[in-house]
Amino acid sequence: MKASRAHLTAATRLDSIARELESAALHARTAAGHFRQGNVPRAAAHAFAAIGHSAGAGRVIEDVARSHAKRARP
Repeated sequence: MKASRAHLTAATRLDSIARELESAALHARTAAGHFRQGNVPRAAAHAFAAIGHSAGAGRVIEDVARSHAKRARP
């Protein structure tokens, strides 16, 4: 079975979400390490970066959900 254009678009968006969340996780781990070392400014910078990546993933998730809602049958 061949994937439809809509399915390929959804897959691409989900890959994007995964990349953003993977980046968020890396920043969170880095932030944790800096907090353990007492380097609060660097920890905070990485924590904010994690939040930014997480927010980016959230925006894509919302976009995917809106696209799905337009086609979903109640």
